[in-house]
Amino acid sequence: MLDYFLLVFGIIFMIIGLLGCILPIIPGPPLSFIGLLLLHFTKFGDFTFSFLIIMGFVALAVTIIDYIVPVWGTKKFGGSKAGIWGATIGLVLGIFFFPPIGIILGPLAGAIIAESITGKEFNKSFIAGLGSLFGFLMGVIIKLIASFVMTYYFIVELF
Repeated sequence: MLDYFLLVFGIIFMIIGLLGCILPIIPGPPLSFIGLLLLHFTKFGDFTFSFLIIMGFVALAVTIIDYIVPVWGTKKFGGSKAGIWGATIGLVLGIFFFPPIGIILGPLAGAIIAESITGKEFNKSFIAGLGSLFGFLMGVIIKLIASFVMTYYFIVELF
């Protein structure tokens, strides 16, 4: 009975983990890793210790990288701290007020507005906003790859 309980929660964690790759509030790869752990503690799964360590490291590394890449993108495209803060605020507002397109347009608009407020001309503000968008999308892609790999191993081990 406990095995089925853990299995159901493992599946739920895998699904939420994949959703979390797109929704920045939810930490996708760590939740996918928890799904793997839950499967491991059932009769349906038996991962090696080294595999679990590697997947845990991947989840941690991808989560850290996800916080660095948008900042890097904004800076690489000429953005300032104001642009980074604007992109972050725009992301949060976009999620709540204009889902799902707000996830993409919020950081772009936030960075452009913040850079414009600090006195940058629109062209430079727009390029910084594109850098923020590029960084956000790269983070999403990296998280999706990690969570899809974990989901693949979850499914393979289950069946």
